[in-house]
Amino acid sequence: MRIVVTGAGGFVGSALVERLATAGLPGREEPVAEIVAVDALATSATGPAAGRGAVRTVTGDLADPALLDAIFERDVDLLFHLAAVPGGAAERDYAAGWAANGAAMIALFDRVARQARPARLVFASTIGVFGVPLPTDRVDDETLPLPTMSYGAQKLMAETLLADHARRGTIDGIALRLPGIVARPRQAGGHLSAYLSNIFHALAAGEDFACPVSRGSTSWFMSRERCVDNLLHAGGLPFERLGARRAFNLPALRLSMDEVIDGLAAHFGEAVRSRVSYAPNPGLEVQFGSYPPLHTPIADRLGFRHDGTAADLAARALGLAAGRSTNGTSA
Repeated sequence: MRIVVTGAGGFVGSALVERLATAGLPGREEPVAEIVAVDALATSATGPAAGRGAVRTVTGDLADPALLDAIFERDVDLLFHLAAVPGGAAERDYAAGWAANGAAMIALFDRVARQARPARLVFASTIGVFGVPLPTDRVDDETLPLPTMSYGAQKLMAETLLADHARRGTIDGIALRLPGIVARPRQAGGHLSAYLSNIFHALAAGEDFACPVSRGSTSWFMSRERCVDNLLHAGGLPFERLGARRAFNLPALRLSMDEVIDGLAAHFGEAVRSRVSYAPNPGLEVQFGSYPPLHTPIADRLGFRHDGTAADLAARALGLAAGRSTNGTSA
């Protein structure tokens, strides 16, 4: 089996490559002959898995035909497309966002579709396709996507194109709408929702944290470990289990900031509560902190999972020993 991961140097991509290199694809007996780890930056495409014999790193722009030639020198069996310019950065620099999330995506999908044998393509979409304001009662698989940022619009375009390829039989595609994945490293970047990860790091380190949304604000959370579980599950799903709907929401924990702190207190003690202050930013709360209940019948039927509890989420997000065996469906 030949597997390609784009965005392989990123937060989720690096963990996905590492898991593939160490454990292969769950549920598939066919051995992994090669993992092609693709990233825009040479320094980003390296990591613990890069020195393994099955992993080959490829660096460059996905819109470059020469890079695509290198990736598709032989047929690809499974492709995880994670590469993207994230929400805030794509909004600030439309040209850069379109180049990565639009033009490069179209070129990549076109090259996959030329294969004589359709590849399974797992696309990392986003809950950003729904835009704001979200419905107040619930979001489910029938909620109409109405993106209000360029990032969400570009991801929705990719979902539509992938669904058309699946209909035509040229790509065996699945688009997973990822929620907030935690806990991303604390660094400058394009994620407006960085506070959703930063609170985990700050309270684990015994630091004070000024929360930019109110204590009752609600968001959808998933740990990186559970996200990788779900990506791998999508990669191995038998074709016959999939229906016509190839883009759907993943189960995620809907938690208030108070509930996130409860989960962290389970590991770091009650003192963490006194280290949190609140300075709500109304615009940020509308964008990322007003999420209704999430219902995911398609993903639940197919066996995708969330983290279980807030304490389990905290454990996985921070790499603690606990929380690695709890299963869950939509909350």
